[in-house]
Amino acid sequence: MEKYKLENYDVIVVGAGHAGCEAALASARLGKKTAVFVLSLDTIANMPCNPCIGGSAKGQLVCEIDALGGQMGKTADETFIQSRMLNRGKGPAVHSLRVQSDRMKYHSAMKHELEKQENLDIKQGEVTAVTVENGAVTGVETKLGAIYGAKCVIITTGTYLNGAIHIGETSFPSGPDSIAPAIPLSESLKALGLNIRRFKTGTPARVHRRSIDFSVMEEQDGDEDIIPFSFDNKLPLENKTKCYITYTNERTHKVILDNLDKSPLYSGRIHGVGPRYCPSIEDKIVRFKDKERHQLFVEPMGLDTDEYYLQGMSTSLPEYVQLEFLRTIKGLEHVEIMRPAYAIEYDCCDPLELYPSLEFKKISGLFGAGQFNCTSGYEEAAAQGLIAGINASRKLDNLPPLILDRASSYIGTLIDDLVTKGCVEPYRMMTSRSEYRLILRQDNAPERLTEIGHEVGLVSEERYSFFLDMKNKVDSEIERIKTATIHKSDALNQMLIQKGTSPLDRGARFVELLKRPQISYNDIKPFDQSAPDLPPEIINKVEINVKYEGYIKTQLEQIEQMRKLESKLLPTDVDYRKVKGLRLEAQEKLNKHKPLNIGQAGRISGVNPADVSVLLIWLAGRNKND
Repeated sequence: MEKYKLENYDVIVVGAGHAGCEAALASARLGKKTAVFVLSLDTIANMPCNPCIGGSAKGQLVCEIDALGGQMGKTADETFIQSRMLNRGKGPAVHSLRVQSDRMKYHSAMKHELEKQENLDIKQGEVTAVTVENGAVTGVETKLGAIYGAKCVIITTGTYLNGAIHIGETSFPSGPDSIAPAIPLSESLKALGLNIRRFKTGTPARVHRRSIDFSVMEEQDGDEDIIPFSFDNKLPLENKTKCYITYTNERTHKVILDNLDKSPLYSGRIHGVGPRYCPSIEDKIVRFKDKERHQLFVEPMGLDTDEYYLQGMSTSLPEYVQLEFLRTIKGLEHVEIMRPAYAIEYDCCDPLELYPSLEFKKISGLFGAGQFNCTSGYEEAAAQGLIAGINASRKLDNLPPLILDRASSYIGTLIDDLVTKGCVEPYRMMTSRSEYRLILRQDNAPERLTEIGHEVGLVSEERYSFFLDMKNKVDSEIERIKTATIHKSDALNQMLIQKGTSPLDRGARFVELLKRPQISYNDIKPFDQSAPDLPPEIINKVEINVKYEGYIKTQLEQIEQMRKLESKLLPTDVDYRKVKGLRLEAQEKLNKHKPLNIGQAGRISGVNPADVSVLLIWLAGRNKND
């Protein structure tokens, strides 16, 4: 095939899913001439798995992306059709926003965002190879023989890389939604020496609205007080649809178990490792035999379609078996399948081969992000894409990479987990993965990360000023209520008794009353004539900071200790076999991972506290001799 040279770019992004969109936008917004390649323009920011953004821990990721200057939160606010804050009955550390998105409107809005972005070219085409000279990226080649030069390349191939669909006994090469997979690129990456592995995920059937009996299902309404992802959102926020809940039953489970031999997951035809925390329905029934029923959510794909999505029912069973077990479920007795469920296998890299910047250790200028880095989920992908796009740009400017630590963000936790611990299955972010989740709340993402986004160059002066004004209002009100006195009154004591707390025998500071678990800011406000008129988001921040002050202080002290270890940098050229006192396993793991600091070394599986002590003594001696 004839090959021909076309344009040169600073940064080329391969793939335009949620990781690719954020990577391309970040690079272009930071002034780099950028191109993003996608197999089909109709799949930009596609939602092949589920039409929603956010969820437990994922909502935190979206707010962090927004605070840094990314796009996902803004587009989610623009196109959602139902919004709910999860875990409202629990503490603020686990409050997580989840919105039901209009699938096609989200795609269209994000595609248009890419189209109107300066410095960014969008190209429909298949990248078949990454070109490298002297250990550094030089560009990419396409299926048509075009050669594009690039100083940095970011791989964000999602589940398209050597993708294969499985439905019952039928298997065929494909990406999601019947788009052709990218096969030669996988071989090119292997030839470059990257360790390519095989993972698997799945998606449920899409069914027709007219075949669903919603009257026998549980209704799930959105929140009345809608909180946006983007902290400076100015768009109207309105719920436009209902979602529904129904359940599997004994008959459903029997149909699935009777046909288990037809599932490629159990017949051995699927070799990829699937996500533990998002199993197929057949896997749920086998693993949780004592459970009488499993919940499924019936959710619309958008306002201009009659397709509905059955969250919690991914499967790779044959289409006729899918129809049989779905029709045993209350409200789905006459269901019509529009798109059958399927499992998909795909290739991805070993994230242990990445620096925390998401650049490959073996190849200068080559970055990875999203499912290519072994994660699952749109939000995890977008977070990595944003960091990869920022760091590709910073590399070209000879600036140090942006590396967020575990105490700064869920994004930092996610990337540190990937590059330090690795993963043997698709990684999903959960609040339990963070040691500092009380600090890493959704509500304080702007306070944690907006200044960083501003310093990087993705947060405008106007937006930064808005953030500073918001922060000043919070700080000012916290200071005010420390001295504001609430006088004793019959009405006040009646309110306190009704709330289940003791009445006052004298006046009290506003802040003292607010520290009572039963009392909210708005409960006290009517009794404080000097209270300013503040928006709900400011009140929420004030309330959380006051009520959890002691816990926050303790966690900040833990963070300070962690950062002391992170500041003790390790040389990358050391042979740990020569460090006396290290156990053999620790020597092997440290030589494999080449950690950048003592803190990261301590999080490597196989390196114990005694090994960390040895490293500290060795490092102190080395620094003294230097």
